[in-house]
Amino acid sequence: MIPLSALAREELRHLEQVLAILRRRQIVVRRLTPSAYAGRLVKVARKNEPQRCLDLMLCASLIEARSCERMKLLHAAFLPDGPAPDPELSRLYGSLLASEARHHHTYVDMCNTLFGRDVTAARLAELSVHEAQILTEPEAAVRMHS
Repeated sequence: MIPLSALAREELRHLEQVLAILRRRQIVVRRLTPSAYAGRLVKVARKNEPQRCLDLMLCASLIEARSCERMKLLHAAFLPDGPAPDPELSRLYGSLLASEARHHHTYVDMCNTLFGRDVTAARLAELSVHEAQILTEPEAAVRMHS
């Protein structure tokens, strides 16, 4: 479980980085309604252990993969030749992009170790089909994880 502890600490550092940028830019943090994406995704998680653990970890890996895609788009948007040049945000999203990709792999690697590659790959394929369906459904508001 040490990889998850490191991942959690890294996520907290990301939050602190974002909050520092928001403070410098005098942007007030406010509560947003959560996206339905994650809730819909984990709905198919099996109820009994150890299958539930596998499913929830793979759902987390899919969430990280989608976040990685969004970070890539944001990083490109803020590059000097992008539509909204902003070096600070470009650096932030570039570093978050690398982290999110690593996080995706952390969950999958842990599942491979705990449950075996074949079981992990088969279940990830099933959950990916479910996620693809979710992604076709409209969201009321776009979020980083939606």
